[in-house]
Amino acid sequence: MVLERTFIAIKPDGVQRGLVGEIICRFEAKGFTLVGLKFMKVSRELAEQHYAIHRDRPFFSGLVEFIISAPIVAMVWEGDGVVASARKMIGATNPLTAEPGTIRGDLGVNIGRNLIHGSDAVETANSEIALWFTDDELVNWQPTVSAWIRE
Repeated sequence: MVLERTFIAIKPDGVQRGLVGEIICRFEAKGFTLVGLKFMKVSRELAEQHYAIHRDRPFFSGLVEFIISAPIVAMVWEGDGVVASARKMIGATNPLTAEPGTIRGDLGVNIGRNLIHGSDAVETANSEIALWFTDDELVNWQPTVSAWIRE
């Protein structure tokens, strides 16, 4: 497999509920490598850029208002097939229909408070990473355990 990177954000509800460590732990336990992390308050401008694809939808303003309402944790994770794997780990958008064992299935309660965002494709991941992080904010490194995770 080819190493990929994906953008993951723990939304305000995940931060407020104290689930940051639990969520990060799941990605670490899976064997992915954390290469970027920010605890931040999102500006309206950044939120509108991030959700630009939804600009003409009736829920756009609600998305923006929610993501700027409290701090988030923005992350970049690296690993074999990390984009698709992270989406499986996150689970369905609606926590009530998300499979048990997924982040949303285990920890989520409401579709409007679904804890986490994850890029849906490699191309999306690349653009989201560029939107949220500068190259200088990403760390290229290889954990010593890598040989025990990948062939």
